[in-house]
Amino acid sequence: MDAIKSATREFIGKYVRNRELGDSDDLFASGFVNSLFIMQLVMFVESELATPVADEDLRMDNFRSVDAVAAFVARKAAAATPTA
Repeated sequence: MDAIKSATREFIGKYVRNRELGDSDDLFASGFVNSLFIMQLVMFVESELATPVADEDLRMDNFRSVDAVAAFVARKAAAATPTA
């Protein structure tokens, strides 16, 4: 999960230059990002984190913070893993 958080922080850092964000900081409440950013973040999750995002996944809570993105990716990976 640390690698996911690190990659997500790096991606977000391109958009919130000169700002220090914690992993639990709310990106949308902070005002550091705009509405276009959410689509770029979704594309990042799909392409760079290899996690498909379905229509029902497009909720702000899944993309609100670095922690939220990491938890979302972990949930999707767990759901995709077949159980014995």
